[in-house]
Amino acid sequence: MNEFKVRVEIGGGVGQLKWDEQVVDAETLQRAVSLASDDAIIAHELRRLECHVPATDRAAISALHRCGFRREGRLRAAVEVNNRFVDVLVYARLAVDVVYGPHGFSGVMDSVLPTKRVIAHVLFRNDEGNILLVETTYKDDWELPGGVVNPGEPPRVGAQREVFEEIGLECALGQPMLVDWMPPHLGWGDAIEFIYDAGVLPQPIAGALRARDPELRDVHWVDPDDLAQHVTDLSQRRIQLLLTGVGGVPDNGLRVPLVD
Repeated sequence: MNEFKVRVEIGGGVGQLKWDEQVVDAETLQRAVSLASDDAIIAHELRRLECHVPATDRAAISALHRCGFRREGRLRAAVEVNNRFVDVLVYARLAVDVVYGPHGFSGVMDSVLPTKRVIAHVLFRNDEGNILLVETTYKDDWELPGGVVNPGEPPRVGAQREVFEEIGLECALGQPMLVDWMPPHLGWGDAIEFIYDAGVLPQPIAGALRARDPELRDVHWVDPDDLAQHVTDLSQRRIQLLLTGVGGVPDNGLRVPLVD
């Protein structure tokens, strides 16, 4: 067998880690990747070293993980392997990355383990028992105020931020009344949804609410019996469940909304 070699193509402070397809044991592959990576980053003062591998190449993926490379993306159906197109995984290691020890391992795992989108919605009612729903500009069904929680943001804080951005209302929320899994829908992947109960809005506040986000067309107060006409079946079941009192007790720390 010819000697197995890993090469690095360098340009502009960035290196591309490559090797020719060859049958080699996992230990040899890992050792070659490790030596080539350390040498390229240290000797050539690279700020970044990249490697693109087919998603089906488990040996290469394992070697990159053990050498401190973090997954940065996926190129769909980008390369042909055994007469079928497969995804290509994009890995990179920065000169400033922690590579060895617990922090290095955790950094790699954080880049490859599954993650979930987090959605946070808030249930508001008025004095007549109607439910506040927002009408978006990009889909037909309506939904509770709220939206996507930012990375590193607590769901409660995300819900409060989204409500303020959408309808100009500051609210202090307590514990979520419901936490559930959202299946894939309308091209979205699955997610985890938190729903908070903000209690009953007094009429002066309820009547002053307006859509303030460009993605919203309008806000509506909807009778619970009419929910099925406006929301998905899943949302209707959840809202009806909340109306039965299932869940925690809200902290109804409401503040006056923005007024035009």
